[in-house]
Amino acid sequence: MKDLNIPLNDIAPLVEIPDYSLYYFIAVVLIAVAVSVALFLALLKQMRKRKVNLRRERFSALSTIDFSDPKRAAYAISELGRVFASDNERTAKAYHNLFERLAPYKYAPRVEKIDEETLGYYRLYLEIIDV
Repeated sequence: MKDLNIPLNDIAPLVEIPDYSLYYFIAVVLIAVAVSVALFLALLKQMRKRKVNLRRERFSALSTIDFSDPKRAAYAISELGRVFASDNERTAKAYHNLFERLAPYKYAPRVEKIDEETLGYYRLYLEIIDV
């Protein structure tokens, strides 16, 4: 029988090899999380920006009223202008003045075109409104 305890002189001992793969993995995960959070916040900001602003829509509708039909225009100005009347005291007074000037155009069966003085109050009211 042969002796199995032969000394081996050609084999070198185990050498410690530095392994940075764990650090690389952690760095990649942190970068991925940071990019994901940044994309989520950017998407959230875009969604908030796209949110429907009723005041802005009402103001654009109020500023683009067609005066070819004075009765319909008077009703539209009264309805849309009411939204902004409660902003502050100045807009409340301007709306009240405009509302009083529009009354003859709303309740008469046949009305003439809206006069320049009332249109001036309307333009002034549009300038007072803060959107």
